[in-house]
Amino acid sequence: MIYFDNAATSFPKPTSVYDSVDYCLRNYCSNPNRGSHNLSIKCELKIIECRERLAKLLNVDDPMQIVFTSNATDSLNIAIKGALKPGDHVITTMIEHNSVLRPLESLKKIGIETTFLPVDLYGYISIDDIKNSIKKNTKAIIINHGSNVLGTIQDIEVIGRLSKSLGILLIVDGAQTVGYIDIDVKKMNIDILAFPGHKSLFGLQGTGGLYVSKEIDLLPLKEGGTGSNSSSLLQPSFMPDKLESGTMNTPGIIGLSEGVNFLFTENLIKIREHEIALIKYLTEELLKLPFINIYGELDAPKKTPVISFNVEGFDSSEMGAFLSQHNICVRTGYHCAPMIHKIIGTDKRGTIRISPGYFNCFKDVENFIDTIIQIFNMHF
Repeated sequence: MIYFDNAATSFPKPTSVYDSVDYCLRNYCSNPNRGSHNLSIKCELKIIECRERLAKLLNVDDPMQIVFTSNATDSLNIAIKGALKPGDHVITTMIEHNSVLRPLESLKKIGIETTFLPVDLYGYISIDDIKNSIKKNTKAIIINHGSNVLGTIQDIEVIGRLSKSLGILLIVDGAQTVGYIDIDVKKMNIDILAFPGHKSLFGLQGTGGLYVSKEIDLLPLKEGGTGSNSSSLLQPSFMPDKLESGTMNTPGIIGLSEGVNFLFTENLIKIREHEIALIKYLTEELLKLPFINIYGELDAPKKTPVISFNVEGFDSSEMGAFLSQHNICVRTGYHCAPMIHKIIGTDKRGTIRISPGYFNCFKDVENFIDTIIQIFNMHF
């Protein structure tokens, strides 16, 4: 099997991730912060370890400002619905994922106004467009750091300086970049950063996180048991308990911790360089085929390891089905980001998205290209 769908979920995981989850489930899986017995305490210490590793990765001073969630969508909903109030204005872009677009659409009914800025054919946002869209009631800029469709990486440092100078919140969707790009929340002036555990952090599905600056006061999306202040009917006001209610996914967080540790031991730069080399090779080989149309940025070092393309004469889903018959896993369709397809001209068919990962090799690329040619020649 060739697995080219790492932008959705990375696969396979490092051996240490599998081993840590299995060991937890068999030996000490319990409710963290809910008891005085040794199993509960060990789980809590492991969860703290994961917070500390994520804090180190993102240059966060206080690990308690990192909240564990179920995925990046969960994180973005907590951020968006917790930060915005009726009468607020938000600036976002047409390259965003539905995890941003849908909450903002829902919030229209309580009087939150959104400006959707276009991007160019390569997926880049104009800083001047952001400046020209700012109003007196602009509360936040919500932006996708790396596009899950085109791989476009926005200049968050420049946008962060702008938002900081104007006192506007910067909420960043790091679904495709946390674990792939070296992110410094202080240098980039990121107020809130949402991320999944199951992509470039090599964790399990059902894990994610949210960094919230100490200057930001988010209303909790849910309230309930936290294991702290249990005698009170009020939700705790301190982090991370304020935003973490209910039993945590302890095995998943422990697996995530080992995934983050893998980034440190294997080296994030080394991982990224390998994935860039794969994307560069894929791009070069696809460009040789006259029946292939590639969308967005072609320069591999400037993007995340994602290529969206179509094959002439095929619907994207149709080609995906043919590739699956050859045991090749890709993503097809709209990738939960409908607005960008209107810009790149694929709103009637979507795209085929390939996203190699660290555990892919150059032979996978060669086999993929050969299969694309074979499928095309069989039909034309």
